[in-house]
Amino acid sequence: MSAPYSSQQPLISSTKQEDNHHHVKRKHFLVKFTKWFLKFAMCLIFIVWVTFLFLLPSESVSQLSEKYVDDTSESVFWITGSIFLYGGPIFIIAFLGIIYLRISEEEDFQEKKKQKRASFRLWTFPVIVDGPFGVVTAAELIVILIVVVYLIWAVTYYAIQNYNLIPYYESQGKRNVMLKHTGLRFGSIGLICLVFMFLPVARGSMLLRIIDIPFEHATRYHVWLGHLTMTLFTLHGLCYFYSWILEGRVLTQLINWKTNSIANLPGVISLSAGLLMWVTSLPPVRRLNFELFFYTHQLYVVFIVFMSMHVGDKFFSVIVAGLFLYMLDRFLRFCQSRKTVEILSAKCLPSGTVELIISKPQDLQYNALSWVFVQVRELSWLQWHPFSVSSSPLDGKHHLSILVKVLGNWTQKLKRHVLSVTDEHTDLDGLVQPKFKFKASVEGPYGHESAYHLLYENLVLVAGGIGISPFIAILSDILHRIEESKPCMPTNLLIIWAVRRSEELPLLHSLDLNSLFADFQTKLNLEIQTYVTQESEPPVEEGEVQKYISSSGLYSRSRSGISRLVGTGNIMWAGAYIMVSTLGLVLSQTLLKVFYINPYDVSHQWYKGLLLLICMAASVIIFGGFVIGLWYLWDRKTSKSEYYDDQKNIVAIQQNDANATEHKNKSEESYVSTIKYGQRPDMKEIFGKMCERCGNADIGVIVCGPTSLRTCVAKECRAKNLGRKSNEPIFHFNSHSFDL
Repeated sequence: MSAPYSSQQPLISSTKQEDNHHHVKRKHFLVKFTKWFLKFAMCLIFIVWVTFLFLLPSESVSQLSEKYVDDTSESVFWITGSIFLYGGPIFIIAFLGIIYLRISEEEDFQEKKKQKRASFRLWTFPVIVDGPFGVVTAAELIVILIVVVYLIWAVTYYAIQNYNLIPYYESQGKRNVMLKHTGLRFGSIGLICLVFMFLPVARGSMLLRIIDIPFEHATRYHVWLGHLTMTLFTLHGLCYFYSWILEGRVLTQLINWKTNSIANLPGVISLSAGLLMWVTSLPPVRRLNFELFFYTHQLYVVFIVFMSMHVGDKFFSVIVAGLFLYMLDRFLRFCQSRKTVEILSAKCLPSGTVELIISKPQDLQYNALSWVFVQVRELSWLQWHPFSVSSSPLDGKHHLSILVKVLGNWTQKLKRHVLSVTDEHTDLDGLVQPKFKFKASVEGPYGHESAYHLLYENLVLVAGGIGISPFIAILSDILHRIEESKPCMPTNLLIIWAVRRSEELPLLHSLDLNSLFADFQTKLNLEIQTYVTQESEPPVEEGEVQKYISSSGLYSRSRSGISRLVGTGNIMWAGAYIMVSTLGLVLSQTLLKVFYINPYDVSHQWYKGLLLLICMAASVIIFGGFVIGLWYLWDRKTSKSEYYDDQKNIVAIQQNDANATEHKNKSEESYVSTIKYGQRPDMKEIFGKMCERCGNADIGVIVCGPTSLRTCVAKECRAKNLGRKSNEPIFHFNSHSFDL
């Protein structure tokens, strides 16, 4: 009887495996369908919303919106109806985005099937490379053209409306009527631009993560919108100012603070703060004195507070959605930055670079193209500096590293601080004592939601100077993925690195790649071309490179890791923070309407505008703060269980340092590495050889370095793509910029 029973076992096991396989396939299909549906819904809502804003200058749409705002403003929800009309779609997209990111979070990077033919992508095709906007892709150009069309359409339509109003205000003078109404229209268009201006600078925003735009790219859009918005508001103010000159009532109008209509004095104060921010943010001023730009930019608080009083609650409600999401992000960053993080390791490298290794929680996710902002309070209480992560997320579960090039005053102070801490806590035997403390505050990590460097079979990394930092992370990430058999598309990797002097070479050339993965050359064709531009010959013997050693180093065992509050932390907590705060905003407005505005018959527009802003701030602090408090408790409970892994973590870091200092003979290298002195990379020649080698394929190009280098690479990518033949590759331009 036992033989027949045993013969049935494989059939039963096979049936279970098939059922499990079908279950996994069905689950995968449901996940893909849900993601597609959410993405479609978010795109549709956004298109409808933008179309509404685009058509808002027209008389029919304007009248409908005004009627809706008037009807809803009398309800117990006060101005919520107006906020929903102008900003509701933004909140809905954010809520849907929480679900979308939560589903995506469960999926690891999936290797795509190799395409038979190369294909163009609007967001990686550089079209303009030398204009005032810098390098502009086809997708960005389309958006710029849409904005230009909107401006032309809105200004033209408003001008026709203003001209038709002249007969009704003939007694006030034709010029005065045109000036005042033109100024009003410029202000209205400026408000629409202000709707979008705060969205790009919300660094950990769900919206940026949904569309996979990292904050360093989004900052450019904030700059563009800032210039446009301040131009419109300046024209708005000049039109009214000139009309007051014609009336001979300049001083009277400047200090006028009307209660039941537009208050002039708050508008003058708001515009003055905006102009000061605008002037100090212009490139010449910003390059000469970045700190002046940084400190004056904090006047945005004055700008917003007095604008709320100038325009009143109804008009201010137009920009509430974008501003509220920015306030949520800013408060979250403030809470994260209050926590100090102990540096696990700090080293001064012979290349004039400081390496910091920072403790992080195990479940804090980031990718190889992420950024962090760092503040060291011993150096400055106000200055925050951005640095790209130089370690792969697969290098270790409990730490990440950054490289800091010693260039300016702050970085010089950092180097001296590391040396002083090391000297102070080193005994006579040269061992670092365990009681030292080197703390920093950290915001982030931020960056691309997806690891796009893994999407190309052929990858070219072009770096200038310290721009090699993120590419060290990319190289490590690819090698780890190959070794661990994780999805990884790159099989051909070319690194082009331009440095001024040979003392920088140890950053990359002394890395022992074979220690990461001994047989990586069987699956990855790696070539490194280095150009030393300001030296005609090597200062050391031919073929030798300085060892990658630290002139000083320190190590710490720490309970204190980076907070999970922003960046790519827990989606559910971040989603709860946004949703609870938004519901709190609706609730606080309702309570204010029922218990204060109605009983006391509050009607002053400037006062109601200020009350609306106070409601927003209170909702963020009270309701959002409640979620953050619970988040902290959960974070503390989780971090306690991770503390016992720290000792192993430190041992691993020290072991890696020991491996890195071992001399490596060039004959042992299993990849092509060349160093050329007195030359700059000839991108035309390099890309020409790539065309011959790769054929009809997609080539991902990532640039990190000065503006001139990005422009040069973008220009060559555009030239190759426009002059492309059917059997040649397409170059996809991506920029990892330090210009924030």
